[in-house]
Amino acid sequence: MSARVLVVDDVLPNVKLLAAKLTREYFDVITAYNGPEALELVHRESPDIVLLDVMMPGMDGFEVCEKIRSNPATMHIPVVMVTALSDVTDRVRGLEAGADDFLTKPVNDIALFARVRSLVRLKMMMDEWRLRESTSGQFGVIERTATLHSESHERARVLVLEDSVLDFEKIADTLRRDSDEVVCADTGARALERAMTEEFELVVVSLTLLNEDGLRFCSQLRSHERTRQVPILLVVDEGDLNRVAKGLELGANDYVIKPIDRNELLARVRTQIRRKRYQERLRSNYEQSLSMALTDSLTGVFNRRYVNAHLPRLLERALDSHKPVSVLMFDIDHFKVVNDTHGHDVGDVVLKEVANRASRNLRTFDLVARLGGEEFVVILPDTDGDAAMIVAERLRSRISDSVFPVPNSNDELRVTVSIGVSVGGQLGDTADTLIKRADEALYQAKRQGRNCVVSDDRTEDMRVAAAPTR
Repeated sequence: MSARVLVVDDVLPNVKLLAAKLTREYFDVITAYNGPEALELVHRESPDIVLLDVMMPGMDGFEVCEKIRSNPATMHIPVVMVTALSDVTDRVRGLEAGADDFLTKPVNDIALFARVRSLVRLKMMMDEWRLRESTSGQFGVIERTATLHSESHERARVLVLEDSVLDFEKIADTLRRDSDEVVCADTGARALERAMTEEFELVVVSLTLLNEDGLRFCSQLRSHERTRQVPILLVVDEGDLNRVAKGLELGANDYVIKPIDRNELLARVRTQIRRKRYQERLRSNYEQSLSMALTDSLTGVFNRRYVNAHLPRLLERALDSHKPVSVLMFDIDHFKVVNDTHGHDVGDVVLKEVANRASRNLRTFDLVARLGGEEFVVILPDTDGDAAMIVAERLRSRISDSVFPVPNSNDELRVTVSIGVSVGGQLGDTADTLIKRADEALYQAKRQGRNCVVSDDRTEDMRVAAAPTR
């Protein structure tokens, strides 16, 4: 996963060592040596995550973190404090200042990289929800959501998978300070049954279970649509960082190390509950706006109006983050023949199924829209030309390789699409030019015989330039 990481430390060797490790893991690293410089880079470079030392002269890491969190433009950037301080009160203070995690030097590389990747994935998802809400808000159909830290954290329902009665009671007693309702399950099967039938805002999973693997339960939660977005907090033994890293890769959101400090547990739980409620509020506003103004009534995907408002914002963000945006333009080959032969009702069924197949084969934060008639567009944030061509070819095959049933008939239709690809994100790119280039590539695909994928000339030149030489 590519991401821009800001490393902040007043000790030059520390910065160089951490930057070298991150660069070897293919992260894009920028550096700062004091608090004011860090805040300037946060505003100017829009990093995906900040690794922040605490003990710095003038402005310490706690103050830097608080300033990042107090600014609406930067408050959603993940912050991990990396410091020699190891006292639990310092860890709690960092979490209460808004840090997402608090790692003690010398930092375990496995835990660090897993934490960075986990938080960057979360930021990408949250950025997309916030951007979609902002796009929807400009139509005047919803009000903007309050900030993350204005969300309440009290009276949450929490499910705890723990087979130690003493450990469960300690967790439950701590969470009840916020009047939380805490439900215990002593096996993964019982926990999964409750998670699938009841609503929880957090699941706490012990990795010290005697007779089963808590990580398997985490993977089960993430594999079900109902529980996919519920935050997971791991409880682990000190030194078990390899399993922590695996848990974060599986989709866990945070972890706390035994022996559990009550204040640290409470701080981490509050962060996860606030984030869950904030995300749900974003999702609710977003879905409300779609039903009112921004979707195509036939297929349920976005409409041209939404694309015209959303794509320029994506390009602005791409210019700031130096990450490309790709556009796929496609339409159904010989669609007029379908309508003329089988009628417009069957044509509508084909349009809806094409939209469904496109939506099912993309990431959650990618965007599918119907521009009109049989013409669709797919917008892929943070996607270069090579990746876009792979996605386009996969989409083409998903549509062409399976027949389309004809309602109230034994007939079946073979439907194909032609796809044009363009990539933007550089100075001078606009939504209109990006769509026009993809449209020209689409027509080239039709001239080449249809049922194929073609990239525009500029995108192809970029792909050739980026290809490794032999």
